[in-house]
Amino acid sequence: MMRKALTALALATLLPATAHAWWNADWSERAKVTLNTSAQGLETKEAAAGVAVAVRLHSGNFDFTAAKEDGGDLRVVAADDKTPLKFSIERFDAVNELAVLWVQLPSVLPGTDKNVFYVYAGNAKAAAEGADGGGFDAATVVALHFSDKPAGGDQLGAIRPQSPPAIEPNGLLAASAKLAGEPIVYALSDKAVTDAGNQLTASLWVKLDDVQRATLLQWGGLTLGLSGGRLVVRADRAEVSGGEVPVARWTQVAVRLGLGKATLFVNGAQVAQGDLATPALGSSLRLGEGARGLMDEVQLSAALRSADWIAVAAGAQGGESRLVASAREAKDAVEAEGESHGYMGILVKNLTPDAWAVIGILAVMFAIAAWVMVTKGLLVNRVARANRSFVLRFRDASDELLHLEQHAPHPQSPIYRLYQAGVRELAKRRVGEAGSAPLSGASLDAVKASVDADYVRENAQLNSGMVLLTIAISGGPFLGLLGTVVGVMITFAAIAAAGDVNVNAIAPGIAAALLATVAGLGVAIPSLFGYNYLASQIKNATSDMQIFIDEFITRVAELYGAR
Repeated sequence: MMRKALTALALATLLPATAHAWWNADWSERAKVTLNTSAQGLETKEAAAGVAVAVRLHSGNFDFTAAKEDGGDLRVVAADDKTPLKFSIERFDAVNELAVLWVQLPSVLPGTDKNVFYVYAGNAKAAAEGADGGGFDAATVVALHFSDKPAGGDQLGAIRPQSPPAIEPNGLLAASAKLAGEPIVYALSDKAVTDAGNQLTASLWVKLDDVQRATLLQWGGLTLGLSGGRLVVRADRAEVSGGEVPVARWTQVAVRLGLGKATLFVNGAQVAQGDLATPALGSSLRLGEGARGLMDEVQLSAALRSADWIAVAAGAQGGESRLVASAREAKDAVEAEGESHGYMGILVKNLTPDAWAVIGILAVMFAIAAWVMVTKGLLVNRVARANRSFVLRFRDASDELLHLEQHAPHPQSPIYRLYQAGVRELAKRRVGEAGSAPLSGASLDAVKASVDADYVRENAQLNSGMVLLTIAISGGPFLGLLGTVVGVMITFAAIAAAGDVNVNAIAPGIAAALLATVAGLGVAIPSLFGYNYLASQIKNATSDMQIFIDEFITRVAELYGAR
């Protein structure tokens, strides 16, 4: 009855699945972790109490810049945003933005996606928590992670291998032990198992180069190994076998002993059961004898863990399970939960530094392009109005053709400036003065050449700055694509290093990376429209100038040329 009451209390603790509050205002960031035990995740039928869940943190689901360098400000809180949960830190690498936590959950409810808890960070004044063993219940005898920082119970603080194994830094979760045929030997008492009525659950992960024959675990009279690729447990003269273990693939194997029965599990699924009593275990634990490959997460418990307990533990530790999903949440976003902030806020929160750098460059490019489009648009409009006004005066003039600048000048008109250039050349030849000689063909060509030179300069002035728009049009999408590619690379690298491959870990990072491409297109598309409009207006202005030059030279030749 007491056990049922405790389980009910644990269920009530985890039942609130949506917390709109914030556990403590001194913490600025949190990651929401969800265990989906429905058919869409890893389906279970019964509640699992006291499960140690491995939580992978990486740049896609956790803000390492907000946390302390050693993770000392981490806190884990239940779904009610009130109840602190026990946890321990196996790994916290702020430089590479990778971390592994072990969280002890009072209960994991079956058939639901409402198993939620939060990992808080972002308080520089917080004292360190997450002591060794905090993520495991009292029934856990030992939990070996093979990392630099041990975790998993007071017993583990005193247990060390007689000869430390070689370590693979990037193993299943963090570091893993390299197996080269020689056993990893620990001095370990069986008192906890004896006191528990000889109940024992042992689980471990292996990635082996050869599965034909190997001893994975030997503790006194108990042997868990492989024979012909099949899992075998032996005790005294009895044995139970079943379940295939693949080569070169991370696989969890587990055995449960008690009440005269032995049950074998592979990747959380039961594969065999038979009669086999728990033997005398003695005081020496040997791991990996005759095996070659990697080993990780050796956990021994003085309890009969349920099948669902083993399945949840395997799903939380493995890298390909649909059980665990995690996402970053910012304090201001949670406090504004009642307000619709759309998907854009999620994308912005998950932007990587390289994407921010690219978007910053694109923002500068957009500002420059916008400035060019606005200033050049105002200019071409002023030019068009001034040209029309002056051309009307020019075409109405007769005897005053060379004196239009004396009344109402047109400083905004390039055509007016071409007119001035032509008048200056004519003034040098005293055209229009009393007694002046008619213009020869060569003189007219000289005047036209001078006006043509000013036309080239005016045309260059009208087109100045347009190259900035072409840079924005052609360079913006490529810069955005660069940000996206680098962001996707970083996301996949973080996922590969953390081993968390569920879609909720991948999607935010990739979606945020694509925001860089959107930003690139956001620069290029308005610039393209603006460039085409301005180019057409400038083309009209240059055409008007060319027509004016022909008209001007023709009228000068008619009035002042030789007959």
